[in-house]
Amino acid sequence: MELQDTPEEWRVVATTTPFQGNKTSVRTDDVVMPGGTVARRDYQVHPGSVAVLALDEEDRVLLLKQYRHPVRQKLWEIPAGLLDVPGENPLHAAQRELYEEAHVKAGDWRVLTDVYTTPGGCDEAVRIFLARDLSEAEGERFEVAEEEADMELARVPVADLVRGVLAGELHNNCLVVGVLSLAAARVGEGLDALRPAEAPWPARPFEA
Repeated sequence: MELQDTPEEWRVVATTTPFQGNKTSVRTDDVVMPGGTVARRDYQVHPGSVAVLALDEEDRVLLLKQYRHPVRQKLWEIPAGLLDVPGENPLHAAQRELYEEAHVKAGDWRVLTDVYTTPGGCDEAVRIFLARDLSEAEGERFEVAEEEADMELARVPVADLVRGVLAGELHNNCLVVGVLSLAAARVGEGLDALRPAEAPWPARPFEA
């Protein structure tokens, strides 16, 4: 058995878009099942995202705390954002998000992991980067608005984050996946064995 996800597309006999938002939409597809029946599937269409686990020289991760209205909580998160342009290089998007949300740049970038956040109801794909060799970015800070205007910034030791994730105290998807992937990589082949920053990403193809 090959332990790898594989591309496959079942036949769609009808499709509609009952809702079109600014960045995402909702699509309804009538999909032919293996037995020949047709089932209706509603899902969110999403441009894709990037997230950055920024690790400093003291083994701390750069975090921000932001209000998330759908879950009515302020969540500790790692910097993240949408792929604003179809085909955008995800590394460039990640560098932009780290600058805009934390006013930080990084000298070493690698791919930590790629995930589908909620594949049963949304086609969002996220690439999570590991960023090291951190330093303050040049120039003026990016002007934030709305929820981002209320963000808190912190640097938290990796060990504290692992404990918080396993204790059920931290819930943001990218933070949880990123921190546990970091811990797994360390006990495996090491961080330098991670994929290069511009490794192919079939879920969101791009020009290097």
